[in-house]
Amino acid sequence: MQDIKTILFDNGDKMPMLGLGTWKSAPGEVYNAVLWALEAGYRHIDCAAVYQNEKEIGSALHTAFKKGLVKREEIFITSKLWNNAHEEHRVKTGLAQTLKDLQLDYLDLYLIHWPVSVKSNVLFPKKKEDYFSYEEVPLSATWRGMEKLKQEGLTRHIGVSNFNIANLKTIMADCNIKPEMNQIEVHPFLPQDDLLAFCLDNGIYITAYSPLGSSDRPANRKRADEPKLMENPVIREIATKHGVSPAQVLIAWSLNRDTAVIPKSANKDRIKQNLEAANLRLDDTDMRQIGDIDGSYRFIDGVFFTGIEGAPYKPGDLWEE
Repeated sequence: MQDIKTILFDNGDKMPMLGLGTWKSAPGEVYNAVLWALEAGYRHIDCAAVYQNEKEIGSALHTAFKKGLVKREEIFITSKLWNNAHEEHRVKTGLAQTLKDLQLDYLDLYLIHWPVSVKSNVLFPKKKEDYFSYEEVPLSATWRGMEKLKQEGLTRHIGVSNFNIANLKTIMADCNIKPEMNQIEVHPFLPQDDLLAFCLDNGIYITAYSPLGSSDRPANRKRADEPKLMENPVIREIATKHGVSPAQVLIAWSLNRDTAVIPKSANKDRIKQNLEAANLRLDDTDMRQIGDIDGSYRFIDGVFFTGIEGAPYKPGDLWEE
């Protein structure tokens, strides 16, 4: 059995630092993926409304509870508020739909998915009229809605995703409950050292998404010349040294930096193999060599929000300048 490190929240709740990501898990795949993960020993499942697979995840959770595979209180479930429910009065509506789809009474962690607001009838913006600006829907207003959810017991913890230091400061300047988590893209091509340091200094935990380089994301969100993280010679050399896969090295790297990590897979063997990365101990030489990898790259660049003509958001609203 894997010895998975945990994050300890102020109220005593524990979040396993290695979880199953469900982004890009297609309908018909994610039901089995969740059950396989729970059977293998995962106790942390990461979801989001926009992944459009929460109903199927809910069915898997219902099956797992019914069969006695796990109890609700034994697993940590995260989900995320989509951009079209950022108005303060709509935040609860967003969570209500997620709870219905997941067949749950509460979440363990609920995150604002992006610091970008769009109209309630929009999934992904196509024109400038689809957006709300920060003046129209301030981040602090969305955060007030999130605070109410925690106060009502609908989620035990609240946080954000894809937030840079400036956006975190905006929320923290006008909040009653500070963000407890920031879920961001983190891997050796994008170590995010400054953002990690800021979060550490302010008691905000980090979850790393796309830890393996997100090679299976949609083709229209890739560049022809982008680097392949799992084919990096340093990563492959360290994998050979330890007799493990490159994916296991990348997962262990995140855990070694005390960040939670949520690799996605819908393959039974890889789900199990990814979990086994919890047992991999990278030494100082390994960590130094990975830290010295030449090159930087952001796989999820947010251009689908910032690249539309007239959009009120620019890359600096998402990422560190």
